[in-house]
Parts: sequence; C-alpha cells; structure tokens
Amino acid sequence: VFYTSPMLSYLRQKKLGEGTYAVVYLAQMVQSSGPHKIIKSIAANTHVSTVAIKKIKHYSSTTGIDLSTVREIKNMQRVQSKYVLTLFEVFFHNNSVNMALEYAPYNLEHIIKNRQLVIMPSDIKAIMLMVMKGVYAIHRKFIVHRDLKPNNILLDANGIVKIADFGLSRDLGDNMTSYVVTRWYRAPELLFGAKVYGFNVDMWSIGCIFAELFLRVPFFAGENDLNQLDVIFRALGTPTEHDWPGMCTLSNFVKLPSYPRVPPKTIFTGATDDAIELLEKMLVFEPQKRISSYNALKHAYFSGGDRPTLPKNLIMSLRTTTEHVDEQ
Repeated sequence: VFYTSPMLSYLRQKKLGEGTYAVVYLAQMVQSSGPHKIIKSIAANTHVSTVAIKKIKHYSSTTGIDLSTVREIKNMQRVQSKYVLTLFEVFFHNNSVNMALEYAPYNLEHIIKNRQLVIMPSDIKAIMLMVMKGVYAIHRKFIVHRDLKPNNILLDANGIVKIADFGLSRDLGDNMTSYVVTRWYRAPELLFGAKVYGFNVDMWSIGCIFAELFLRVPFFAGENDLNQLDVIFRALGTPTEHDWPGMCTLSNFVKLPSYPRVPPKTIFTGATDDAIELLEKMLVFEPQKRISSYNALKHAYFSGGDRPTLPKNLIMSLRTTTEHVDEQ
C-alpha cells in the first residue's frame, strides 16, 4: 500500500536530473488541504520544506506501475534510518507516479572526483561509518540493495549520508539475476553468473567504494565483464578453488591468467592498518567469508585511531570547496 498524505502539496521547481526511468525535480513541500498535489504558487510566509520529486516515466493506467518501481517504493517505506533517503509519500499526478523524497544536494561521486577537495582519513572514516550504518539498516530488513555505488550515496545539507536508489533492491531469498550492480562495483560471483547470493554482494560494493575514497578513482574500472574480473585479479591475485570453493561451478566461470596478489599497503599508502584490514575483509573472494555490515560496524577501524569527522564539519569543507551539486 502506497502512503499518500492528503495534507501535502508541492511547488515544482527546476529539473535536477533525468534518467531512463525517471525525471527528478527540486520542489517545495507545503502543508495544504487543497485538491491539487502539484500547485502553481505558495502564499507568503508559508512554511516550506525542500524535497525532490521523482517522476516515474513508465506508468500506464492499463499496465500499472513497473515492478522495479513497486519494489523501490516498498523497500524505501520499510527501511526507516537516518542514513537512508526518506520517502515522504507517493502520489499520482497527470497520470504519472511521483515519489516525494528527502532532498540531499551532494553525492559521493562528485565529492570523490572534485580535486579541489582534500579528503582526510577522518573524513573517509566518517563517510564509511554512516554508509555502514545505512547498509546495516537495509540488511536488518532482509533487503539486498544491489546497486551501491558513489552516485547512489548522497549527503544532505548537514553532512549526513543518505543511501538512495532502491530500484534494483530485492528481498533476501527472492529469485535473483546476476546482471545487477554497476560493473565497477559488481562482486566477482555476479560476474561469474551467480544467481544465488545475498548481502555479501552489497559488502563487495562497499569495499570498492571504501577503496575509491582513498584512491580518488575507481579501484576496479573494467571495460567489460571479463576485463572487470581481470582487473580485480590483477589487484587481489587470481583466486584458486582453495581460496573460493565452488568458483569453478558457476555458470559463467572462465579460467583467467594467474596473477600474484599486490600488497595492499603499496596501493593504499595513506590508509592505516585497521582500514586496510577492514577493506580486505570486504573484498574477500569467497562470498560467505566476506564481512557482514553488522561485524564491519564493530571493526577496530571505527573504534580506534583518529575520530571520524563530525558531519557538520564534513559539509563545511564541501560548501567552501565544491559547487553545489543539484543531482538526486
């Protein structure tokens, strides 16, 4: 059941972005009992809240809402966390489905790419701690996100991380496909065609994001699925059947050259031993041995060493060194 409030209306403003499946607009949300959800003006001195309106493109009155949209809405409603983007309501307007979402003006991809911005180890720890809390909240509801990447990790105006885009999310135990997750953040078992998997694919993606925060470029930037595996193996070493039991039985398994493991300290020169240890636990080939979100939060990386940057200080440096990113 989709929640729609009779007391909320929206003044739609500029377009923030457009993808294959949706258009996102900046909007002002107001308390209103009028008949229209999208309004043309707001009275003076009216209290407003800035939100993002995600207008779904693929909807018809005969076929209904696309199944991925239904899953996205359902799973966003289920996960209530400070570190997951809030879905305020879902409403119909001019024969289209609209999602009213919390507005978070920054995303991690733009932060990583902005060379004017110095990302300190304490900043990385702050971001990763909030990301892990968000992922743990998702996994606690037995949901696999399946599309974790820097572009889907937003920061609000107070520096709080917000995990977004649940369009590929599934309940744990659902029928799965291996063709999910943006390639650079896709776990090796998916690249080999696994269709039975769980939270561990999200943890691999988080490991890739963790590495990218240190390197400021994607850690595994493959050009196609086979090259993606080659890039991973060149960095982590080619796994054997001993390292990853059952690897050879996966439907798309191919034998690749045998590469030695590169010592992570030579790649992540600015990372502490605790950070490298946590990263290695996320990027384990055997899925069942990959660290869980719960155990990651208990890791010494988060409890020891330098304290994480406070979110308000994190966002202060963003405001002074980056352009405002109007993308949701």
